[in-house]
Parts: sequence; C-alpha cells; structure tokens
Amino acid sequence: MTAFIARSVVFAVLGATVATAAWSQAQPQAQISDAVTALAGPWEMSNADRDQTCTLTFKAEPGAGGGFKLEFDKPGCAAKFPPLKDVAAWNLSGDSNVRLTDARGRLIYDFTEVESGMYESLKAGQPLTFLQTAASAADAVRTVEQMMGDWSVMRGNAEVCVFTLSNTAATPGEMAMQVKPGCDPAIARFAPVTWQIDHGELVMKSARAQIWRFEDNNGTWERRVPREADSLMLTKR
Repeated sequence: MTAFIARSVVFAVLGATVATAAWSQAQPQAQISDAVTALAGPWEMSNADRDQTCTLTFKAEPGAGGGFKLEFDKPGCAAKFPPLKDVAAWNLSGDSNVRLTDARGRLIYDFTEVESGMYESLKAGQPLTFLQTAASAADAVRTVEQMMGDWSVMRGNAEVCVFTLSNTAATPGEMAMQVKPGCDPAIARFAPVTWQIDHGELVMKSARAQIWRFEDNNGTWERRVPREADSLMLTKR
C-alpha cells in the first residue's frame, strides 16, 4: 500500500510538471523587435495631478503571458495604482500603444502615445493615467523661478500680447498671472488668471475655468489646446 501511494504521488507530480510545461509551451513567445528594445528602460507612471507616481522598468526580455519582463515595487505602486497588483508584463500593440498585462496576458492598462515619450490610458473603470519615460519626466520639471516673468504671445511673427507669470500662489498648485493691456481681443476675452506646469505642459486657466495648454518646443511654447490654424506661441522676454 505504501509503495502504491508513493507511486501515485510520483505520477501526480509528473503529471503536474508535464501540464505546466505544456501550458508554458502553449504561450506565445514575445518577439524582441527594435521597437521593444527602444522602449526598454525606466518609466514613470502618474495620475492626472501627478501627486501619485510609480517607477517601472521595462525589460527587453521575454516575460509572463507572452509579454516582456517588467520590474517595479509592486506593493508600493499598487497602493497608489490598485490595478498594478495584477500586472506581470508589458507589451506593444501596433506602433503607438504600450500595454501592461497580467501573467496570462490579459489587458490591465492600455496606453496610447499622445506625444513623443508621453502616453495616457483611460480604460473603463480607471482614472486617467499617464506613462512617460523617466528622462521625459525629469526634463518636464520646470521650476517657478524658471517660468516666472514676462512672456511674449506670438501669432506668426507678430507679438499680440504679453503675459506675466508670477510666483504668487493663487490656488493650491496654481500661480497667479497677469495679462498686460493692449492684447489681441480673443486673448483678452480668454483672460487667464492662473498658471501651472502639468505633465511638462504650461497650463493657463481663466476665471471661468477655461484651459489653454502649451507644450515646449526647444524653448518656444506652442499652444496645443485649443489647437487652431494660427496657433499661438510663447517666448520668454
């Protein structure tokens, strides 16, 4: 009887091992392309207010569920972004989507590239979440001292207004700003009263909570939202 039990245990273990091996072989093997290699490295995940962040490291090595290996402080990051508790790998979908998946390849986060080095995910049931390279996150940090002062508002080659960005707090996270007299009527109607840096962009808000967003292009800030045919640009005076 003892020998029979021992043989049964051995067979059970062998069966489980064979089943595990068969399941592993059935999983698609991740293909390490140039695009995957280019994205390997440290990334920062953040919420819309960027008061919650998590650092992830993408590896160009096959990982769980047909994806690629991913390293991060799972307990710490999952406390800030609960869906991360199930994330075990990363992958690419097409040329512009970065996906975070669980050990079986099921989709947890689906990030779409919105600008170079910046991705966002608005999956059903999740708040807006951003993903950017660690280098982009570091470059995106601008101090109040760097931004404060007078800025020319340009339409083409013509100066149509002057903004003054101050270091005086207006609301939590926002600084006060002024619009100098003699502005273009459309800008005067917008009449921004506060400014802040959000995900590397300069954000201005009017008293009616209307928003203008400017992105940095080698020191010249171009209006991204709202985008119009004669887009406005900001240059430091």
